[in-house]
Amino acid sequence: MQQDLLHRYLFDKLDVRGELVQIEHAYNEMIANHNYPEPVKALLGELLVATCLLTATLKFEGEIAVQLQGDGPVKYAVINGDDKQNMRGIARMQSEVSGTTVKELVGKGYMVITITPTKGERYQGIVPLEHDTLSKCIESYFEQSEQLKTRLWFATDTTQGKAKACGLFLQVLPVDKQKSINDFTHLEALSDTIKREELLELDANTVLTRLYHEDNPRVFDPQAITFKCGCSREKTITALVNVGQQALLDDVAENGAVNISCHYCLKEYVFDEQDIKNIFN
Repeated sequence: MQQDLLHRYLFDKLDVRGELVQIEHAYNEMIANHNYPEPVKALLGELLVATCLLTATLKFEGEIAVQLQGDGPVKYAVINGDDKQNMRGIARMQSEVSGTTVKELVGKGYMVITITPTKGERYQGIVPLEHDTLSKCIESYFEQSEQLKTRLWFATDTTQGKAKACGLFLQVLPVDKQKSINDFTHLEALSDTIKREELLELDANTVLTRLYHEDNPRVFDPQAITFKCGCSREKTITALVNVGQQALLDDVAENGAVNISCHYCLKEYVFDEQDIKNIFN
């Protein structure tokens, strides 16, 4: 399987668009050293896949955040990304994890999709988490916000030491309503035959050929997906300035240095007394 790629495709005679995403390296980098329980790893994997699919579907240039928040064991989980498929993510727990469904993990809560375009106004969509699976929650989002019939299929595997996350996406095109629904129903039935193992192990061309060999999907050039935290010493310094010099020097006196750890990649930035003085000079 070719890893970390987003594939978009259309059908010449059918009014439906599709996407296929397969992620390994970026997913493993995202969860490395965080010691998440297996169900939380799987939830983040699905959320990562969903965010990649949404960036391609919503057609914007800028940044996107897809966040789950609730009163369950997982207080929140979020993936931040952009239209270039640079992704990072994190989960925060407030109690011991039990169960595997979205409702069991996140509890009563919401999915919040925030889009910050490079040009234009910020947009935010909020959907109650009323279903057991993330795929059904996102399908509800499109039904409410876009009024477009949409289906998603997710598959994750974290059991072999190398995590994988994959997703398949279908959506009607807003052309001829009755024809597009008929086309969608046809492709949905074919897509329902996909096995979890096929999504996880086979390359994209093989998956699409097996599913739609009679419908001739036109596949565009794939887009690479990467883990990119975005933290830096310079950004950390900007945050420290807001704390104030004396408070930082007091911290140095007590602890020997100011230690700031990035929540996403866990990289640590250390500032001694002279570093603090240089910042404010």
